[in-house]
Amino acid sequence: MNGGGIILCGGLSTRMGTSKALLPFGPETMLQRIVRLLSTVVSPVVVVAAAEQVLPDLPADVIVTRDEEQGRGPVEGLRAGLKALPETVDGAYVTSCDVPLLVPDFVRRMLDLLADHDIAVLEIDGVPHPLSAVYRRNTLPHVEGLLAQNRLRPVFLFEAVRTRRVQPAEVLSTDPELLTLRNLNTREDYLAALSIARLANQR
Repeated sequence: MNGGGIILCGGLSTRMGTSKALLPFGPETMLQRIVRLLSTVVSPVVVVAAAEQVLPDLPADVIVTRDEEQGRGPVEGLRAGLKALPETVDGAYVTSCDVPLLVPDFVRRMLDLLADHDIAVLEIDGVPHPLSAVYRRNTLPHVEGLLAQNRLRPVFLFEAVRTRRVQPAEVLSTDPELLTLRNLNTREDYLAALSIARLANQR
């Protein structure tokens, strides 16, 4: 599969109290870090931001797009990201901007597991993780249909197309602690991630 990447960063960050995309993480911001890590596996990378959201400096080859409508969650961001992908790209690994411990090999594995499905989504104890998933470009009409019906839960999309529900055992060889899924919602989460990344001197 010729895969790209989509990073959704238009959330409100209410619990963190500041923009997660701009949070420092070592010598770069959290968004810059995720762009860099994802770019080692896929190309191009699309960043989906809110309409007026301020972003850090990003590499020239990163595609920046904006949500068409505010407050409609990840399905809205998925629409913007899929629409921004070049036609030469079959689909993309989709992630949020608050997973600075993302493991590139995990992304490679998810792309491989897509096979002939439309979506490959990690599922843990029956709960899917829509921002740790691969989506083909051909899911876009389904995404737009759900938005038109105001059906904003990603699970509705999983039910509408050929979805591979990836189990943890299938990816643990690439990311044994599933660090890729460790999203940061609070200051405590942030400090813990810095410690894991050995950047704990940062505050």
